[in-house]
Amino acid sequence: MEKKRILVVDDEVNITGMIKTRLEYAGEYEVMTLSDAKDIISRVRSFKPDCILLDLLMPEIGGIEVCQMLNNDPLGITIPIIVISALDKNVDKIKAYKLGVVDYLTKPFEAKALLYAVEKALKSRQQKL
Repeated sequence: MEKKRILVVDDEVNITGMIKTRLEYAGEYEVMTLSDAKDIISRVRSFKPDCILLDLLMPEIGGIEVCQMLNNDPLGITIPIIVISALDKNVDKIKAYKLGVVDYLTKPFEAKALLYAVEKALKSRQQKL
């Protein structure tokens, strides 16, 4: 079975490392990490992820801007986005959901919740294809 590709975008290296380790340990995922989003579109086009895990609070380009950029890209708009953020106010969640994110996890999160969110996002993508 071909592994699903997951792109993790977060400026906290310990978070991206933990997510990468946990997903790869599950055996079903190939994971690429980015510590910033400045070349997100070119990375999406070259890696062709099946799902994107995205932090909202990052220097230079934040997660909301990344969602807008992906929504304006023919490939980007087809990829489910799961937000992983320390922001836990409803206003932040609503803003993200309005931009099309499929799930929203608040830091700190449990590994089981992460795996469930990724599985759910991948299933929803399969149904749309």
